[in-house]
Amino acid sequence: MLKKLFSIFLSTVFLVSSLGTAAAAVPNTANGKLGAVEIATYGQEQTGAIVQRIEKLEKDFGGTTKKGAMMDRINSLYDEAFDNSTSPSLITQLNALEWTISHKVSMDSIQKRVNDMELQINGNNSDDSIKTRIESLSTFAFGSTTIPLTQVNVPANTLVKISLVTPINAKELKKGDIIKFKAAEDVIENDMLLITAGALGEGEVTDVSQAQNFGRDAKINIDFKEMEAVDGTRVDMTLGEEAKASMEQMGMAAGASLAGMLILGPIGIIGGAFVKGKNVNLPEGTDLYLQTEKACTVYAIPTTSTEQF
Repeated sequence: MLKKLFSIFLSTVFLVSSLGTAAAAVPNTANGKLGAVEIATYGQEQTGAIVQRIEKLEKDFGGTTKKGAMMDRINSLYDEAFDNSTSPSLITQLNALEWTISHKVSMDSIQKRVNDMELQINGNNSDDSIKTRIESLSTFAFGSTTIPLTQVNVPANTLVKISLVTPINAKELKKGDIIKFKAAEDVIENDMLLITAGALGEGEVTDVSQAQNFGRDAKINIDFKEMEAVDGTRVDMTLGEEAKASMEQMGMAAGASLAGMLILGPIGIIGGAFVKGKNVNLPEGTDLYLQTEKACTVYAIPTTSTEQF
């Protein structure tokens, strides 16, 4: 399967190779899952007896505690926070509310996000459960306690403009280093928001070659792997032909360099061993294009309902 490697020279060359993308790991222990929910809800893992931690989350989520085996209760909390298989998760609902109210989606904890939206709208915070507070925010934003999230298909080769969070410099990177990036702008198709500006993505350096004599430029191979859709779904990303063409047309860093190579020809042929190749150096904030590698289904946010704000 052709996959997601980005080779950058001074006169940028792109290579694609076969690599697999691993899905985000789901914790498989009671403490792991409980801690993940606590971090998502409060911003940090809590301390104390596991039963008390479960009860606190249950009360904060729904107002009451539940009965049953501890692992079943932890699984239920985890699914409420993260799982979109049967209905939108709490995080997906908050993404929809934040974007509709303020046209941004933050990376803050569930608790802080709810608090901030309530302060923005009402000037104070409610003591109700998180679910009740989300329903109140939904009534303000959409005129209903039900958030109008819709499952839609994200086609393969959907373009996503990204901005580098991690600088790409051949002198500083090594194989295995993580490259972070984020969506530079919202991705909207048919009035449905699929990926929000600021959504995070992560890749991995698979090979680095330093600049050498005979004009041989430095080279970095990066598997761009995946980034988050608006509902938290991990979407496989690749640097394909559509992305490369868009960069060239827009005169962006990689595309402009590629065009320069075609006009100027390879560097160092005449100079021989006395001509040193050039380093790869793309600073933080450099814009590039990626594209979705294959079709997937996500909960998307309707954008037309935001006109009232």
